[in-house]
Amino acid sequence: MRIFSHTCSNTEIVCALGCADQLVGVDADSDYPPEVVAQLPSTGRDLDLDVAAVQALEPDLVLSSLTVPGHEQVVAELHAAGLATLVCDPQSLDDVYEDIRRIAAALGVAERGVALVASMRAAMPAVPAVTRPRVLVEWWPKPLIAVARHSWVNDIIHLAGGLNPWGEVDARSVPLHYADAAAERPDIVVMSWCGVKVENYRADKVRERPDWADVPAVRHDRIHAISEAFLGRPGPRLVEGYRQLRAAIAASSSPATP
Repeated sequence: MRIFSHTCSNTEIVCALGCADQLVGVDADSDYPPEVVAQLPSTGRDLDLDVAAVQALEPDLVLSSLTVPGHEQVVAELHAAGLATLVCDPQSLDDVYEDIRRIAAALGVAERGVALVASMRAAMPAVPAVTRPRVLVEWWPKPLIAVARHSWVNDIIHLAGGLNPWGEVDARSVPLHYADAAAERPDIVVMSWCGVKVENYRADKVRERPDWADVPAVRHDRIHAISEAFLGRPGPRLVEGYRQLRAAIAASSSPATP
């Protein structure tokens, strides 16, 4: 089968299923595994996909997504071009697992999908916690955008032993004023800024926020950088995001602040 992958997470799922040889092209944002994507035609960034170039690759199936605002327009263009498309739109971690199984079935390797999900579940066990530190995971620093209820990261925070103060907000993410975020007194801040290389995450941007000096995460220097590649992509590398988040929570010796 000839597969075109639109979005990093789908590319990583295909490769984790052992089907990299079926890929005939990827979007320009797919960067992992590097030894695979470097050899493939790239047809534009995920929100600026050259659909005609995708058509020219003659894929049997395009794997797309609605996880980023604007993807819906790209998906509409793929459909209008008559391309067979499997669209993922996960919100919970269970949704991510279901998408992996769907992709595996479409590629004719259903049993590999079941095995990959089982291995991910085993690698991300629920951590028993009497007290849970309050964890702010940031998708963006200014305006501050935090993980909310309808995100697989909300589930991962809980599995890793933390509490998301915005875990009951009925949204995928929530924009916050600095004062409102500080009022929730997060014990840990995780920078997972979308589209920014992890080496460019700057904890001082968090420390310098007005009236944040007394926020527990700042006061106790619990500001952590976890690449968006490990938390923002709904695929197999969420396991690494969980590991790093769990380590950050374990390093926190203070109980959650009331």
